[in-house]
Amino acid sequence: MNRLLGGVGLGAALLCAAATPQVIEVQSNGLTYQSLARSGVTVMFTHLPGNLHKFAVVQTAVFNGSQGPYIIRPENYTFERSDGQVIHAVAARTVIEMLLQKGNGSDAVRLVTEYENSIYGNPQLKASNGYETRRQAAIATGGARVRSAVVASALALVQTKLAAGESTDGAVFFPTDGKPLGSGRLVVRTNTDVFQFNAE
Repeated sequence: MNRLLGGVGLGAALLCAAATPQVIEVQSNGLTYQSLARSGVTVMFTHLPGNLHKFAVVQTAVFNGSQGPYIIRPENYTFERSDGQVIHAVAARTVIEMLLQKGNGSDAVRLVTEYENSIYGNPQLKASNGYETRRQAAIATGGARVRSAVVASALALVQTKLAAGESTDGAVFFPTDGKPLGSGRLVVRTNTDVFQFNAE
């Protein structure tokens, strides 16, 4: 009887392990993307090179393949460093306000170049409600600081309610005093799921 229960327990553990979503890593345009699906929703991300003032930047995309609406927020993103420190992403308005005070034209150019290199270089990123839509609204803006802030608002992942079949993408900003995020892993917590990516 004990052997039977042990066999059933082992079989159940193997089935659970097989059912656990696996992180998929893909190389594209010199960047490493990680992708993870849960409950029909897929989240993918990559680190963008460099930083923006005191922020490290992650590019992310979310695809809602579930049957119902799905809400995503940048504040749901955290980076857990290997030393145990947890860094919470900030709301898009925090970055926009900082750029209104300190931004310059080169910030806008560099951020757009890095972001567009990542998104247009990856054929898997085709958001229906993301950066390209927001970019069209931000093209004609004057003043270097205002331009930097508008560019950040177009690039930034903002709170979004995705209907079934919709997708979005955007930049997520982590306050790091201008340093890289370092070794660790990205974790995205939503009201329904936790997406834990591979340690880097």
